[in-house]
Amino acid sequence: MGHYVATLADMHSRSTRTAHRSAGLTVPQGAALTTGAVLGTGVITLPAVAAQIAGPASILAWVGLVALSVPLAGTFGALGARFPDGGGVSTYVRAAFGHRAGAVVGWWFFFAVPVGAPPAAMMAGGYVADAVGGGRGTTVTVAVVLLATVTATNARGLRISGRVQLCLTATLAVLLAATVVAALPEARLASLRPFAPHGWTAVAGSAAVLVWAFAGWEAVASLAGEYRDPARAVPRVTAVAVTVVGTLYVALAAVTLLVLGPAAGSSTAPLSDLLAVSFGGPIRAVTALVAVLLTLGTMNAYLAGVSRLGAALARDGALPAYLASGHELGGVPRRSLALVSVLSGVSLAAAAATGVGLGPLMLLASGCFTLVYVVGTAAAVRLLPRHSWAWRGAVVALASVLVLLVFIGLHALWAVGVGAAALAYQGWRGRRDAREPAPARSARAVPVPLPPEQPV
Repeated sequence: MGHYVATLADMHSRSTRTAHRSAGLTVPQGAALTTGAVLGTGVITLPAVAAQIAGPASILAWVGLVALSVPLAGTFGALGARFPDGGGVSTYVRAAFGHRAGAVVGWWFFFAVPVGAPPAAMMAGGYVADAVGGGRGTTVTVAVVLLATVTATNARGLRISGRVQLCLTATLAVLLAATVVAALPEARLASLRPFAPHGWTAVAGSAAVLVWAFAGWEAVASLAGEYRDPARAVPRVTAVAVTVVGTLYVALAAVTLLVLGPAAGSSTAPLSDLLAVSFGGPIRAVTALVAVLLTLGTMNAYLAGVSRLGAALARDGALPAYLASGHELGGVPRRSLALVSVLSGVSLAAAAATGVGLGPLMLLASGCFTLVYVVGTAAAVRLLPRHSWAWRGAVVALASVLVLLVFIGLHALWAVGVGAAALAYQGWRGRRDAREPAPARSARAVPVPLPPEQPV
């Protein structure tokens, strides 16, 4: 990047290469983390939620969002391959539009995860309750155990987390593929009639909810610096994840509609119902285990990415400098991880105490994620080489997520409030630093330039 001092860029490049050689994240582990970030709780619950909104026509929303995933994942993959940094999307937005914009995007993602963690964990808890009983008490207990487990895993470091994720994702991919194959003999085309019982506009409503199922492509950007060779690894990881996620999502949604028919929209545990048709009631215990493993994979991947994002934001001055510990490549950002875990626990306790349903929390998180996509793809349009294939993909992705933002509607207002809080913090920090002596200011975390572009 020509606008940075050559000596600084050269020093950063040498340190980055050294760190990459010691980084422990392999392509299979990275593909498992990325797949787990996207393919998670959505697959165990959202086929029923989307069917309730739009009926069999909800399959169009699934296909449309899979198609959107190709340029969207490709865009974040291209950015991660060229500019590996723990700040991920926040770093790219800061380079494209300035420090304040980067801070806002970082806050959107960082504070969306604690809101999204409770519904993710409680979806799995609902499957366990469906299998063993206990109602809401069982649901909340399982959610607490899941949150504690992924926190402990990530506190051990990304190498341990990546190995766990590889085992989880490989097992789950086999189980989900087996579910599709086992249920296919019970599929009936008659189950798709009427195809659009609530009208064609309901497809847009189902797409707004399904954003939850496809959130996660931005997570790969925060992990890009952890690969030994980001320029080669990130595109491979992205291609594998898009293929696996797209295939399994569409296959499971289609089979759910074809087998369960109108009952799909009223199911609280559609995966259990799907397998019970083929194997009988006792299979619910197996699907409860699958739901728990899926949720572990999703939460593990998200906490791995967001804890590194929090440390990078603190490094750049967008969060308190105390949280910057562990931001270096190969480091373990335990302070940032602890904050995310505590906020997730508070959010879970509030949801359990108030009885708030999963839908509202999912839409609030989706509003933040969609705005991250809008600003992140706009940054890609500005940073990627103009008229390259990556740049063209970013243009398509930006246009697509702008349409998606219209579907989200008023649920994006919470994200606007988070952005306002980020700007207020930046203003307060700027005024405080201006009053401090120069030595005190120099001791604090300061923004670093965008990492030198890696050859792709």
